[in-house]
Amino acid sequence: MITGKVAELLESTKYLQEVEVKGWVRSFRSNRFIALNDGSTINNMQCVVDYEKMNEALLKRITVGAAIKVTGTLTESLGSGQKVEIQVTNVEILGDADPEEVKYTILSPKRHTLEKLREQAHLRVRTNTFGAVMRLRSKLAFAVHSYFQQNNFHYVNTPIITGSDAEGAGEMFRVTSFDLDNIPRTEDGKVDFKEDFFGKETNLTVSGQLEGETYALGLGQIYTFGPTFRAENSNTSRHLAEFWMVEPEMAFCDLAGNMDIAEDFIKYVLKYILEHCKDDLAFLEERLANEDKAKPEAERSPMGLTDKLRFVIDNNFKRVSYTEAIDILKDSKPNKKKKFNYIIEEWGADLQSEHERYLVEKHFKCPVILFDYPANIKAFYMRLNEDGKTVRAMDILFPGIGEIVGGSQREERLDVLTKKMQALGIDEKELWWYLDTRRFGTCVHSGFGLGFERLVQFATGMGNIRDVIPFPRTPLNAEF
Repeated sequence: MITGKVAELLESTKYLQEVEVKGWVRSFRSNRFIALNDGSTINNMQCVVDYEKMNEALLKRITVGAAIKVTGTLTESLGSGQKVEIQVTNVEILGDADPEEVKYTILSPKRHTLEKLREQAHLRVRTNTFGAVMRLRSKLAFAVHSYFQQNNFHYVNTPIITGSDAEGAGEMFRVTSFDLDNIPRTEDGKVDFKEDFFGKETNLTVSGQLEGETYALGLGQIYTFGPTFRAENSNTSRHLAEFWMVEPEMAFCDLAGNMDIAEDFIKYVLKYILEHCKDDLAFLEERLANEDKAKPEAERSPMGLTDKLRFVIDNNFKRVSYTEAIDILKDSKPNKKKKFNYIIEEWGADLQSEHERYLVEKHFKCPVILFDYPANIKAFYMRLNEDGKTVRAMDILFPGIGEIVGGSQREERLDVLTKKMQALGIDEKELWWYLDTRRFGTCVHSGFGLGFERLVQFATGMGNIRDVIPFPRTPLNAEF
C-alpha cells in the first residue's frame, strides 16, 4: 500500500494500487464524492464512496472540516478536472467537525470577505486563497536561502532583543522584566534601567543591519532573515508591527555592486516561484482577475499576476538618481494638475508611494532603482557623497507596491561617521562596538533590506499585507 500526500497521488500514474491518504474534507456531495485536501496542493483529491456499502452513522460524520483517513484504489478518473481519483474501501474519522458549529466559521463552503478571514486567522489557512498564499510564502523563503547559499553568503542570526535603534527612528517596542505596577526609579524619578533584566534599556529590533555589518567585516558576505518590529501606529494595507526582513551585507562592495546583487536576488526568487508554484499562481491569478472585474476600469491592474512577475524578471531595472526623479515628478501631469496627495515642489522632498509608483508604472514602465538621496532624509550609516549633501542610498521600486528594497553603501570612514552621529545626537558610547569596525580594518561595504511580506504581497497579488503573514500584528490587534 502507498501512503502519500494528495499532491503526489494526483501526479501518480500507478493505477489500481492500494493507497492511503489523510486530510480534511472540503466537501461531500451526494453521499458519494469526498473532496479531500491535506495542504500539500491547492487541488483536492476526489474520493468516491460506495454509500450503499458504508455504515450510515459513519457517512454522517464525513462533514466539511472533518479530518479523515481514506483507504482505497487509485484509478483513472472518469470525471473532468482531475486525472485520478480514489475508489474508497474504507474511511476512518480522525477528527469530527460538527456541521452546526462549522456553519458559523470560515470553513463553511461559501464566499467570505478577507476581513472575515482575518477574524478567524487560525482557520483561514484551510481556505484555497490562504493555502495558496502560505505555500507560496514557504517556497519564497526557501528561494531566499537558496540564492544566498549558492552565492557564498553565510546565514547569521542577529539579536531580537537589542539596545540599539538601527534606523534612528525611535519607534521601538520596549523589552523589560519590570513589574509594571512597581517600576524602580532613580532619585530624580526616572526609570532605573540598571535594575532591569539586562541592566540597560532594551527593545525589540527594527533591523539586524548593524550587527550584520560586523559579521560581514569578518565573513565577507552574510545575510540575516528574521523577524523585526516597528511600534509605528500605521493602520494601512502596507504596514505591520511585526514582519520579516532579509538583510544581506557585503564587504568590499560599493553601491553599484549592491544594486547588482539586489536585482539579481529579486529576479532569482521570483523565477523560482514561477517554476515551482504553478498551480497556486494560476489560482491566485484567477482570483486577482475576478477581483479586478469588480473595480472601476481606472483601478484595474494592467497586467495579470504572472505577467507582472515576468515584467520584473525580464526587464533590466532602470537606475535613476533621486535628483533626476525629482525633476521628472515636478514636471509630471499629476504634479502640475495637483493630482498627487503630496505635491513635489522642490529637491529634498521625501518620496511617497504615489510618486514611486508613478515612476515605475507610468514614466519608465519597468522596475526602478533610485539612488543618491538627500542625506537629511536617510539614516546616519549611509556613505556621504563628495557633494556633501547626498548619500549612497538606493531604493528598488516595484509596480503596484512602490518601495520593496532599501539599501546603501555604508559609511566606512570613522571620522565622517562619528560627525554624523554627533549631529544627530546618537551616543557613541552605545555604539562603540559598531565604531570599532571602522577602527580595525575598515573597508568599502554595502547592504540592503527587503521586507519579506512586501515581496510575498507582490508575488501573490494580495492587496493587504495582513493577508500574507499567518498572524498579523497591527495597532490594537495581537489576537491569536
